[in-house]
Amino acid sequence: MGKEKTHINVVIIGHVDSGKSTTTGHLVYKCGGIDQRRMEKFEKAATQMGRGSFKYAWVLDKLKAERDRGITIDISLLKFNTQKYTITIIDAPGHRDFIKNMITGTSQADVALLVVSAAKGEFEAGVSRSGQTREHALLAFTLGVKQIIVCVNKMDVTEPPYSQKRYDEVVRGVGTFLRKIGYDPTAVPFVPISGWTGENMITATQKMSWFQGWKAKRKEGNTSGRTLLEVLDAIHPPVRTINKPLRLPLQDVYKIGGVGTVPVGKVETGILKPGMTLMFSPAKLTAEVKSIEMHHQGLQTALPGHNVGFNIKNVSVKNLRRGDVAGNAQQDPPADAGSFLAQVIILNHPGRIKAGYSPVLDCHTTHVTCRFAELKEKLDRRTGKKLEDSPQLLVSGDAATVKLVPNRPLCVESFFTYPPLGRFAARDLKQTVAVGVIKSVEKLNVSKLPHKVQVCK
Repeated sequence: MGKEKTHINVVIIGHVDSGKSTTTGHLVYKCGGIDQRRMEKFEKAATQMGRGSFKYAWVLDKLKAERDRGITIDISLLKFNTQKYTITIIDAPGHRDFIKNMITGTSQADVALLVVSAAKGEFEAGVSRSGQTREHALLAFTLGVKQIIVCVNKMDVTEPPYSQKRYDEVVRGVGTFLRKIGYDPTAVPFVPISGWTGENMITATQKMSWFQGWKAKRKEGNTSGRTLLEVLDAIHPPVRTINKPLRLPLQDVYKIGGVGTVPVGKVETGILKPGMTLMFSPAKLTAEVKSIEMHHQGLQTALPGHNVGFNIKNVSVKNLRRGDVAGNAQQDPPADAGSFLAQVIILNHPGRIKAGYSPVLDCHTTHVTCRFAELKEKLDRRTGKKLEDSPQLLVSGDAATVKLVPNRPLCVESFFTYPPLGRFAARDLKQTVAVGVIKSVEKLNVSKLPHKVQVCK
């Protein structure tokens, strides 16, 4: 076995039908996440349904169907090894209605792989005002995914096939909006591939002789290469915060026969061990961890970045839900937020935002409606300097400090103490209207709520 490889969580994002599932399925298949026999089974099933070209997508989507019946504890998570890393792939759905799930997936990722289709008309649809390519990239940036990789997919169906002109056009288009969002395009590797034929994914392409290779300039050093697999090996591993108290936002809670209640999520900070007493907020429960597993293998210590399922004693599935946060009951346990101060940037809102505006906030894995209770000050979004006190209204492009009050119990933290729990996006009208970071949280005092706290022995 040797030394365990570093874990990296990669979320696959992009417009619906840009080929995310097919690309991911192909990658996982080629890198040994799935055996030949299962692949042939998928191919047969896909062909019977008249969808032969979907066999790789089935690798992921077949698991989704299983998951819906609650057989495995997987959030469409697949793992495979590159030379340097163990990569967990989180496949994020692309439809508009799935933006909520996409946010939950993205909040768990270290790196985003943005799949853009080079096929005629598809790139334009994804990057248009209503397309998801922009929105996904924006959410990835807001939720703190600082590294992004762009795959220009479907190179086999450009006109003519493997067209350099089309590739350059797509790279220019994507580079422009990535820059607007806040990414530095010179640090972003762009790779032309075909997820269906497998062109340039694992081995260097023969069909795109014009492709000189990808380059990325980063503070940590410059990297370059040719294939998608090399890009994944050149990921800069994220810094994990082990020395902070535990915070683990729940992604899902399952009831598993013979085992009991199993919450699933990614350890954001701190460590999780069997025998620990956890406090869940806002569920206001404490419970002991019986066992932990990751990718169906038992773990004695779960570290930041690990996507785990853990079994807890005497807690019913009904009492926990996605978005609850688990922490160590003995060390700075998580608490409900009564209100919080946040610095927000209004992105695209057609009207004017006044005090009382209540969008849905997506923060870590939770989605809760919060009220803009008070607009405290308007800021210059470039420098952060104060422009005016207590503004009457905010419009697209404005930055401001706002006091927010959640409509139902919510657990968030300040960005400075627990970064993953202190970033959020605000959604309204089926789009992201604002993004923000939490500066301070006013926590509800638990001792005032004795009737609600239930201790499970």
